[in-house]
Amino acid sequence: MQKVTPFLWFNGQAEEAANFYTSIFKNSRIVSIARYGQENARIAGKPAGAIMTVSFQLEGIDFIALNGGAEFSFSPAISFLIDCASQAEVDELWEKLCDGGQAMQCGWLTDRFGITWQIVPSGLREMLSDPDPARSQRVMKAMLPMKKLDIDELRGAYEG
Repeated sequence: MQKVTPFLWFNGQAEEAANFYTSIFKNSRIVSIARYGQENARIAGKPAGAIMTVSFQLEGIDFIALNGGAEFSFSPAISFLIDCASQAEVDELWEKLCDGGQAMQCGWLTDRFGITWQIVPSGLREMLSDPDPARSQRVMKAMLPMKKLDIDELRGAYEG
């Protein structure tokens, strides 16, 4: 097991979410499902035998999804950044993750479960942190009005 594992709190949608995410990302799978037993079901207010957690992997990274209840919800304060090698990968992940969700500014989106993702092209961080402030500012200016990021447009802004 990896040292740090994202642990996601859902309101009864843990299995659905894990299945959704593993269907989108390559090298991904459901690892295990744990169910509420009599004692923890009583404490959690869930039926015995209901799914408690789903352990899954996305691109080899371990995640755990918990059916915890309605007490907590997700916010864009925490997001998952996906580094994409091509515009085709940006387009594919954007389309799939945004289905039933909401597009946001600068390559961010919130999926149908409320999880926020940043779908960004490889090299964007380098362009934004270029020591030449004119280059990095042109990239930022090009990116700000975008929802889904366009690699050619960003690269064009970078090159001037």
